[in-house]
Amino acid sequence: MRISNCKESIKGFTLIELMVAISLALIILSYGVPSFSSFIKNGRVTTLTNNLVTDINYARSEAVTRGASVILCRSGNASAENPTCGGSNYNWTSGWLIFVSGDTNNTYDEGTDTLLRAASRSPGSVNIISNETSNTNVTYKADGAIDMAGGTAVFVICDERGEGHGNQLQISPTGRPRLITPVPSNCESPAA
Repeated sequence: MRISNCKESIKGFTLIELMVAISLALIILSYGVPSFSSFIKNGRVTTLTNNLVTDINYARSEAVTRGASVILCRSGNASAENPTCGGSNYNWTSGWLIFVSGDTNNTYDEGTDTLLRAASRSPGSVNIISNETSNTNVTYKADGAIDMAGGTAVFVICDERGEGHGNQLQISPTGRPRLITPVPSNCESPAA
């Protein structure tokens, strides 16, 4: 029996090299994961802000197109079979309704109003809070302006991180929505 001399080099990692590589990967991940979490939270706030802006623009467009008042109202049950305007004061988090008003009561009545869109949101960590002007609804007139006694409707969209991590949206009396920078300093009671 002959024992061969192994002159070929063995390729692979030693246990120490593997442990060093895993340690470095864990250190890099420990910096990346919190940043990724913040990225996800920022994405949720941005998505909800974009959904609200889209629906505001839709309500304004429909008011001009139809030549009639279109109302965007907060709703506590936007996903129900027969949704209604309502919900918690100043809180638009549960959703909202967009409808053509067939009367003057500023609330959705299935018999007299035409529902255009119901936007519901699953409960989560992102909240939409309004000021007094837009507490219950935003009414668009046929010319695209809002009928809010000359006031400016303000919405803040924030998550559990609070101030400095949300968006502020204002709707001027002309009806045009715009994002305000810097980010809101107060996520509980927005001011115009």
